[in-house]
This record gives sequence, C-alpha cells and structure tokens, in this order.
Amino acid sequence: MSKLPELPQLIALVDDDDAIRDALSWLFASRQLSIETFADPAAFLGNYDPHRYGCLLLDVRMPQLSGIELFEKLKASAYCPPALFLTGHGDVPLAVQALKLGAEDFIEKPFDDNDLIQRAQLCLQKDGQLRMTWHNEREHERRLASLTQREREVMQLILLGRLNKVIADQLGISMKTVEVHRARVLEKMGVRSAVELAAMLKP
Repeated sequence: MSKLPELPQLIALVDDDDAIRDALSWLFASRQLSIETFADPAAFLGNYDPHRYGCLLLDVRMPQLSGIELFEKLKASAYCPPALFLTGHGDVPLAVQALKLGAEDFIEKPFDDNDLIQRAQLCLQKDGQLRMTWHNEREHERRLASLTQREREVMQLILLGRLNKVIADQLGISMKTVEVHRARVLEKMGVRSAVELAAMLKP
C-alpha cells in the first residue's frame, strides 16, 4: 500500500466580507492555525486543490456564487474536506440544505471564537479520517486497474474460494498458469493471501 500523503492542516475561508476575513485571519493565527482567505468563490473554485485544505469555512450568502452552490461544486470534485457554513441571517432552510449536502455544521454570526476554533479543529481531525478512506479507495482502484483481463478472471474465482485445479478447468488453462496468475494478482494487489485479498475488496 502506498504511503498516505501528509495531511493538510490549512483552513480555507471563503467570505465576501472584508471585516470577517480580517477578523478570522487574526483569530486563527493567534491559535497557531493556518488559514487562507478568499473574497471570490469563483477564484477559490478555479484554483481548488483537494490536497491543500483540511477544513472549509464558507459564507452562505455571497453575490456571485452562494456558499451552498460552491459546496455543491466541491462535493462533485475528487475530494471535499469537511465544511462549516457561516451566516449572519439565521436562515433555517439554508442550514437544513447545507447539512443535507454533508456540511459539518451551520454557525450564525456573531460566533463565539472558542466554539468556532473547536469546530474547525474537529473538522481537521475528521478530514484525516476521511482522507485515509479516500486514499485507500484510490489505491485499490489503481491496483485493480493494473490487473490484466485474465488476472481479473482468476481473481474473481479466487474470491469465490475455488482451488487452482478448479480454476484451471473452468478457464481452460494449466494449473501452472493459474499459479502464475494467482501470484501476480496477490503481488499487484499488495497482499499475501486470498484472505487478505477478500478483506481488501470487501464492500
């Protein structure tokens, strides 16, 4: 299994309010947390890198693209970190919509500084867990893609618990060839046994 890339600890704030961006930049810096701020959702989206951020702070109401619309687009990308929504309007329907989309929380302005920091730190922790799962899934896909068609056929029969002789008879090949394919499947998938292979591919 390939090594998990270093987990990002950077927080992204997207808010068109200059005062909020300045205040939160100071607040997070005072708690030794790194933050990047964006006034324009489109600019953030255009340069979005799923490996860069571990937490998103999104204002709900912005003129060109709302926080909800921005979040929908990020959710459709390869990976979206945990997100907190900020609003000064206490809009319950929007809060419900954000949470249904997968937001971690919906925070009304003015917010308690310590509470906001704590929730952002929880997002960074959750990002580590989510990113591990995402990384493993991508690694499995990469390994599966490296198998030849014949190796895939042998692997499916291995997963069904078939012995080499049965696999050979079913595919019309020699037992020696089955042994070679079995060894290559295990090597490419990065496991040592059929049991480990089944555990890796368990839904």
